[in-house]
Amino acid sequence: MNRRRFLKHVALATAAYPLVGHIEAFPADAGQKRQLLYTGTYTTGTDSEGIYIHYLDTRTGELSPHKITKGVTDPSFLAINHKSNLLFAVNETLEYEGLKSGAVSAFLIDKKTGELNFLNRQPSSGGAPCHISISRNGRFVLVANYVGGNISVLPVENNGKLRTAVEVKQHEGTGPNKERQEASHAHSVDFDIRGRVVTACDLGADKIFLYSFDDRSGKLLPNSAQPFFRTKPGAGPRHFAFHPNGKFAFVINELDSSITVFNYDGIRRRLDEIQSITTLPANWSGENTCAELSLSPEGNFLYGSNRGHDSIVSYNIDQSTGKLSLVEHMPTQGRTPRHFIIDPTGSVLLVANQKSDSIVSFAIDRETGRLHSTGNKCTVPAPVCLRLIPTA
Repeated sequence: MNRRRFLKHVALATAAYPLVGHIEAFPADAGQKRQLLYTGTYTTGTDSEGIYIHYLDTRTGELSPHKITKGVTDPSFLAINHKSNLLFAVNETLEYEGLKSGAVSAFLIDKKTGELNFLNRQPSSGGAPCHISISRNGRFVLVANYVGGNISVLPVENNGKLRTAVEVKQHEGTGPNKERQEASHAHSVDFDIRGRVVTACDLGADKIFLYSFDDRSGKLLPNSAQPFFRTKPGAGPRHFAFHPNGKFAFVINELDSSITVFNYDGIRRRLDEIQSITTLPANWSGENTCAELSLSPEGNFLYGSNRGHDSIVSYNIDQSTGKLSLVEHMPTQGRTPRHFIIDPTGSVLLVANQKSDSIVSFAIDRETGRLHSTGNKCTVPAPVCLRLIPTA
């Protein structure tokens, strides 16, 4: 099913917050004992009321409800700035104030209470915005518009409010999957570790576009050394991540359930493929699509989510070559793991199971990369994206 049509068919969820018991699964030095978790959701056709806020106990993996920011339409994907005082949410709609566009909402984070205070909203310059990133200097928000097939750049004022887009880059292209790749579908936009190169995964075109980014004007220039990397036909590149050492990069491909590993030359600004590996067990024959990928803070392990197999796959990363070797597949205790996040200490992994309306926590063995259930979960209707910040 097309992921955009899913908005009309997602199962209704309960807004209650049942919590289950937990086990002491984390090391005593798990760092900041309590973090704030912000969850973006789909509100259309569900019981979700907006953006959900929980407390996470990093010693146990326990989640407890705190606040709900209500009245926000389809705040599916979130981004928080480095100062942890601003949160930006896409509004994943096809129309906004008569325009064929979704929107982006800006919120001020109250550091004492964790509450979100609405600042303003601007059009995203394309339909169904599904991913958002913030420039290293905090002055610009970049958005991937799935239905629009483009990426846009919105300036951030000193008070945190958004201005209208100063740049829109339209993508073109198709792929062999007639249902999902009939046109360009921008799915993510990310910065390299220097903040000067932007990668934009386009699921419809089977391309990863590369741009040079001017962090003073917000302008995007085609990367002359390599304007784009073309993936395997039908792969459907979705989300992208750079290794902390700046030498490697990874893309999770939604449609063919694979991860591609790259050597990344930050000077020449090039991606060169070195490996492609399946996210599924060898004996799996059912339908599956991939969603999110993330690295452990030290860059020793890579994780990806399988929707259909409903698992988190983990790999060991060879630090000299960047190549991946399988560690395990861990069931997510729910259906359709859309997004997951690892806390800054690398001790806990939280999974948003979209179709079973749950967030589940796992302890991470930092020596092996393996996951262990903590027995903790909470209910959130149609969770899509998770973001963590320290409590004040």
